[in-house]
Amino acid sequence: MTSDPRYPIGHFVPPEDMLAATPGAIAAIAAFPEELATALEGLSAAEVDTPYREDGWTVRQLVHHVADSHMHANIRMRLALTEDWPKIVTYEEHLWARLLDACTLPVEFSLDLLRPLHYRWASLLQSLDGKDWERGYVHPESGRTTVRQALHRYVWHGRHHIAHITELRKNKGW
Repeated sequence: MTSDPRYPIGHFVPPEDMLAATPGAIAAIAAFPEELATALEGLSAAEVDTPYREDGWTVRQLVHHVADSHMHANIRMRLALTEDWPKIVTYEEHLWARLLDACTLPVEFSLDLLRPLHYRWASLLQSLDGKDWERGYVHPESGRTTVRQALHRYVWHGRHHIAHITELRKNKGW
């Protein structure tokens, strides 16, 4: 853990041996929705509407953000597997987090979306062969990203946001 509340597990650092770490990363994608549900378990409505850090999103916004982000990730990987280095589009995630649904809908809606999404995503990843992993997409800000690199980044992304919730719980004594 770091002392920077924006990055409770630190910035993303890819594993030294991404190939060897891939089976564990696929398992992490499959397990993520239940790990998130565990992090949220027992939180009251007031607690869900608490920002995880000063000037940060509420836990509610964060959970809906993860659903938005992981839907994008799944689609980006599917584009990478079916097109030749497609250019993907970004989205204004900070503005999405301010939309009414992200600020008001129960977190269970995004949990209910994440469960089948991650099941299907993990199934897709388990079906890939060697060449598939080196396919990729072009991100307008970070450039070329392979499917394997994206997998490891999104595993970090999920852990990063779960840590926001667990650190908030620890700091508040929940």
